[in-house]
Amino acid sequence: MTDGADPRWTVVVPVKGSVDAKTRLGGELSDGDRARIAVAFARDTIAAASAALRVVHVIVVTEPGTLADLDDPDILVIDDPGTGLNGAVRFGIRAAQMGWRHDGVAVLLGDLPALRSDDLDEALAQALAHPLSFVPDAEGTGTSMITAAPGSDLEPLFGPGSAEAHRAAGHRPLGIDPASGLRRDVDTLDALAEAEALGVGAFTQAALAAIRSTERIA
Repeated sequence: MTDGADPRWTVVVPVKGSVDAKTRLGGELSDGDRARIAVAFARDTIAAASAALRVVHVIVVTEPGTLADLDDPDILVIDDPGTGLNGAVRFGIRAAQMGWRHDGVAVLLGDLPALRSDDLDEALAQALAHPLSFVPDAEGTGTSMITAAPGSDLEPLFGPGSAEAHRAAGHRPLGIDPASGLRRDVDTLDALAEAEALGVGAFTQAALAAIRSTERIA
């Protein structure tokens, strides 16, 4: 977390931990395995965000009970309102604005298992130069992070073609290396292999080891 540097950032992380999570990771995985992987991805994303020097609070928006064991006074877990991804993000943004209205607000998708805290710090430093900014995913069509500097309103437009949608809404793309873990979201087995090559966090490593021990994933 931040050492008091100004401005401070609150990071919102939407997490889908139900059996509907990560359906594109392969039909050979059970609903439970996919949910387990999704939660592991989220835990690694949250851990990296919490360790970033520019981040002072993390807000996790998820289904009740999914991450109830998170024990950190700087992490607030709130219940997903059940209105889809962008609805969950808006709910988290409102909580950030109500609790810490002088902070910048960033939204990180919860499927960035190769995220490193220094990559996030670099992106947030760049984001200070723009009222609104975004980080495209590794393919360049999706979005892995959006930000609003203090005093700017943030409207999420996640979904197919979200990079162009955020750009059209006034977000400036940040100059983040395509090989950064901040850009490698994971929806497919190919993307998972790329994330592993970058180096995934401890929660994802443990989840994958458990699943592979029963030969349920290559």
